[in-house]
Amino acid sequence: MLLAFSVAPSGQPAAGTVSVDGSVHDAVAEAVKIVRESGLPNQTDSMFTTIEGEWDEVFDVVKRATEAVGKYGSRVSLVIKADIRPGYTGELTGKVERLENAINKAGE
Repeated sequence: MLLAFSVAPSGQPAAGTVSVDGSVHDAVAEAVKIVRESGLPNQTDSMFTTIEGEWDEVFDVVKRATEAVGKYGSRVSLVIKADIRPGYTGELTGKVERLENAINKAGE
């Protein structure tokens, strides 16, 4: 499964976790660190972090990342999109490679 998620705090943060510029980058950094330490294939861009793995292991990482962000606010916003395709692995890069090949082929 591929699972893309975005997590961000809102509401009143715990003491000592306020960003001077109102950014949530410190909270997001904690979440991404958990993802990277999970050992699962992952990729982060400006909007989402995508993880590849089995259902239980992927959702465990998302849960831990969400809990880490929770200390930065009294609420947490979590957006999830999943591509569940049993029997397939390597899709984190495979889907993009197939897309690029199609684009290159269309340009010929």
